[in-house]
Amino acid sequence: LESYLTSQSTWCRRTRAVTEFCRVAYFSAEFGLTECLSIFAGGLGILAGDHLKSASDLGIPLVGMGLLYQQGYFHQYLNEAGWQQESYEDNDFYNLPLSIERGADGNPLTVSVQFDDHTVYAQIWRVDVGRVPLYLLDANIPQNSKPEDRDITDQLYGGDLEMRLKQEILLGVGGYRALEALGLKPEVFHMNEGHSAFLSLERARRLMETMQLSVAEARELASSSLVFTGHTPVMAGHDYFPPALIERYLGRYAASLGLSLQDFLALGRQNPNDAGESFCMTILALRMAAYSNGVSRLHGEVSRRMWRGLWPGVPLDEIPIDHITNGVHFRSWISNEMNQLFDRYLGPDWREEPGDAMLWRRVETIPAEELWRTHERRRERLVAFARRRLLEQCQQRGASQAEIQAASEALDPDILTIGFARRFAAYKRATLLLRDPDRLARILNNPNMPVQ
Repeated sequence: LESYLTSQSTWCRRTRAVTEFCRVAYFSAEFGLTECLSIFAGGLGILAGDHLKSASDLGIPLVGMGLLYQQGYFHQYLNEAGWQQESYEDNDFYNLPLSIERGADGNPLTVSVQFDDHTVYAQIWRVDVGRVPLYLLDANIPQNSKPEDRDITDQLYGGDLEMRLKQEILLGVGGYRALEALGLKPEVFHMNEGHSAFLSLERARRLMETMQLSVAEARELASSSLVFTGHTPVMAGHDYFPPALIERYLGRYAASLGLSLQDFLALGRQNPNDAGESFCMTILALRMAAYSNGVSRLHGEVSRRMWRGLWPGVPLDEIPIDHITNGVHFRSWISNEMNQLFDRYLGPDWREEPGDAMLWRRVETIPAEELWRTHERRRERLVAFARRRLLEQCQQRGASQAEIQAASEALDPDILTIGFARRFAAYKRATLLLRDPDRLARILNNPNMPVQ
């Protein structure tokens, strides 16, 4: 670890692709780093966590900014009837890989944000993700006299619309102020989904203050440093807030930008002149950022169709939403067996140079039989894991002895297994399995190549 952290031969240093002064701030509502740090729910957080890990490996001067949730995301369990239930467990921050950021006086660093008619405070925690620091805001501190203010960072995606708005103001506005309190001056601000889009307005407001710019000038200058990545291909998956809620919590903030409430609301509306339209965080991010992208080629196409109303008269293929296909932090996901196989045939450099195309051509030298044996061992481990978890579930809900016995024999480790993980959401298109029933029947009923 010490050798890794002090290495002077990172990709970034060798290629001089990014100077150490061009720091990037990466804002996200969730980060999936490790199981014990319960500040993530799903793919968005996993991507954010893998971004930090990959940036660390490459030596990119990046910092993360998010929220530290007291209870995180809920834990799932099944009741006696087999129905999914949720439970929330408090995180003990002092027994997690976290440390409080402190000022020169030794006291915890805090930031403040105006909410409605009062001020809310948050302290800053730090997680070291290799070479990359992740800063997390925590509102559960004595300076907040109101219980509802201390609850802002209780749960990830918990509560109602009002709680969601308060969390997103703290993430965007508070997160930008936290970077200033830490003495960091990023050149680029990356919004991972629309949750942190208010940082774009805080960026413009601070430019107005420090450089004596008009709101139009500050917005133009801020835009050049803002990047937005959208993830959700359905309208229902984006954050929308009623105008009255925006007025209540951000009316004074709009005035500090020199904007009327209507001009402020227009930034988050597809039709700026529709007084009844809700305020959309994704639209705010798309309007403010100089560069926006989807997370796959197809998602880029879907996003251009979804948001074409923001660029009336512009041909679909010229709408300024690009795409960058999602990747993963390879070393976080590879199994021990595949790790050993790659070491034998690719050499140790595959860990340090995952982007070297020449190196990956050595994969062709792996004998098919050895690759297949490795795959079979992984499938056996998967089945053993599934059986163990199913057995625990049966015991927890008081299942019969027959059910417990069946659980210990569930799944066959020697045949093809098709499964569906996590949420059965419509946009994941699970119904494609049923598009051609005859083909599905042939696959499932082939006695020579059985499927479960």
